[in-house]
Amino acid sequence: MLVEEGAVRIELVIEGRTMGTWMVLEVAGELDLATAPGLRERVREMTPDGPLKVALDLTAVGFVDSSGLGAIVACLKHVRELGGELVLIAPDASPVAKLLSLTGLELSIARVLTVDDLR
Repeated sequence: MLVEEGAVRIELVIEGRTMGTWMVLEVAGELDLATAPGLRERVREMTPDGPLKVALDLTAVGFVDSSGLGAIVACLKHVRELGGELVLIAPDASPVAKLLSLTGLELSIARVLTVDDLR
């Protein structure tokens, strides 16, 4: 997804794959006001064959603002409304992990360190 903002080109890349029972979305770029709607839309478009299990791999996300955090929460809400499970993949030193810690959301949103940690 490319978003033009003035003369600056902002890109958020979202690639999906299946890993066992998980639908993994690998997200790369900046998750902010301009790009957050793309993530929300991508999760809303998911149509699983069984229980919805979504893992957002945010390892390659270098920046997250409040809009990005709002998109993550919206994805969590949507998946839970469908009776599914959402997990974030983000290392401890990542912007995502830091933001979850600062906002107290680390208690509400499951997070693992790597894609290999998915159960």
